[in-house]
Amino acid sequence: MRSVAMIRVLKLYALAGACSLLPLAAVAIPPGTMPYGAFDPQGDYTNETQNIIEHLFLPWEDVSLPSLVDADLYALERNRALLITIEPWTWTIDERNTPEFLRNGILNGYYDGNMRMICKIVGGMQSPVSIRWGHEMERDEGQFIWAGWKPEDYINAYHRMIDICRQEAPKINVVWSPAGDAGMEAYYPGDDYVDLVGISIFGYEPWEKEILGAPRTYQQILDETYARASIYGKPVIVAELGYSGSQAYVDSWEASVRQPQPDKPLLSGVVYFDQQEVYPWPDDYGFPDWRLANRVIK
Repeated sequence: MRSVAMIRVLKLYALAGACSLLPLAAVAIPPGTMPYGAFDPQGDYTNETQNIIEHLFLPWEDVSLPSLVDADLYALERNRALLITIEPWTWTIDERNTPEFLRNGILNGYYDGNMRMICKIVGGMQSPVSIRWGHEMERDEGQFIWAGWKPEDYINAYHRMIDICRQEAPKINVVWSPAGDAGMEAYYPGDDYVDLVGISIFGYEPWEKEILGAPRTYQQILDETYARASIYGKPVIVAELGYSGSQAYVDSWEASVRQPQPDKPLLSGVVYFDQQEVYPWPDDYGFPDWRLANRVIK
């Protein structure tokens, strides 16, 4: 569900990768054996050796390309793979175009150069890289201008962008990443265009108690979304994970997210979203804070 409207994210990776000015302590990651990673603009996981996936978000209209090289070095130094979410827009809100302009522009080749420019850099990276483009396309809540398109338009756009990226970076893994909602299957681009299926899982206790009637567990949401994501026979990752609530709520989620899931053989990893929400939660519940230091609501 997230996008991060700050170029400073990649600049932080550049700073961390270039030098070690801040002696950060390792953060204890959740207990268990499930492979784990994070989107970590604060650098909370800088020295965490069990964190094996470095997640980046970048827009394709105003990306700092040199920062991608620095991010590669940062991940390489820590033996991490890179998961790069490419968002097909600008993070500058008042400069965004319309869903129609973006869709038509992609299908007519107007944005080919944007994708090629990024993937040319990716093709020269030393770290293993997975590309996640146009995520959560089935969740038309107004956040993403590529969400809620006709499935055939999204699939054609996705094919075009992935074809370009594979030309420039043939070693990438491709993550097709719906939110995990009912109806996501209409946007499936075909086995040849998917190496992994990503899903998003977020838990916000105040909203769940008031709107749903009771808090939800990580396992409840995972069971639902995994059932939809696993039908393709591809490895499944929780590409975005966040939770916030009381201490007991956070502890419950924390104890669950890396536990083995014997009945979910395709589940291959979870990636935490260590950032405050940037899009309003439904029903006027504001902007939940998923950051490690702030996710417990006092």
